[in-house]
Amino acid sequence: MTAAAGGPLRIGTRGSALALAQAGVVAEAIGEAELVPIKTSGDEGEPEHGGGDKSRFVREIERALLEGEVDLAVHSAKDLPIELPEGLDLVGVPPRELPADVWVGEAEGLEEVPRGARVGTASLRRRSQLLALRPDLVVEPIRGNIDTRLRKLGEGEHDGLVLAAAGLRRLGRIEEIAFALGPLEMTPSAGQGAIALQARAGDERAGLAAAAITDPLALVELTAEREVVRGMEADCDTPLGVSCVRGGEELSMVAYAGSADGTESVRETIVGDIDQPVAVADALVAKLEAAGAREILARASGTD
Repeated sequence: MTAAAGGPLRIGTRGSALALAQAGVVAEAIGEAELVPIKTSGDEGEPEHGGGDKSRFVREIERALLEGEVDLAVHSAKDLPIELPEGLDLVGVPPRELPADVWVGEAEGLEEVPRGARVGTASLRRRSQLLALRPDLVVEPIRGNIDTRLRKLGEGEHDGLVLAAAGLRRLGRIEEIAFALGPLEMTPSAGQGAIALQARAGDERAGLAAAAITDPLALVELTAEREVVRGMEADCDTPLGVSCVRGGEELSMVAYAGSADGTESVRETIVGDIDQPVAVADALVAKLEAAGAREILARASGTD
């Protein structure tokens, strides 16, 4: 059963503090809406390897959407699989937070991090880029939400963390940031900092509500970044980063592909027509392939 016309729009979200914070932003922007927290199989914390199947963060919410329990789903865009279930559409992208990765710990730049420092991350993408830059670092798996990770850092389990700036900002923890890593040092995950709004295909009310709060530039960026992931046939276990770099009237993108230990890597950039995000993304994929990125990622996944 869907919401009656004129009643509050029901917004499905994970129940974590970060998910509720970003869903709250959406609900406030839409106006008449209510949050419906949904427990997902990813709520026990990220796995110890490189990030795992992030679709576990969204599949229960998508089920609730398909069955009419909610009218609009709010996801961290980086967690949303490229292929959506039949009957569901990506219908909006609100204004995006800064997509950068940041360092949390005692340092003012990566060059100041002591040799052999223990760095906590659950992301294979971050691990690859950290080791490509600083092979002396000891990159360790870490589980749990942002608060849990910050607590583990404070207890001395790690010397530093690499986290998304957007999550810290949405939780009011920006004071934890020591310094930001530039996109040519640590290329973010596709969709990082963006919120993806999902609705049932043909649900005009939910679609119009999402469109009304969509930022055109954020939509262009997410479209382009997801197209690179699609073109590289990547998944959440792939050490692939891709991000649009804001500034100017053209669409500027950077992408990174590397091995798990950072010993093999390529990084490519491209600038193109902001009105043609798919074409720009496809051209970036071609540059990555020409530089050997597909073979590097195949070796990283053990499929070569």
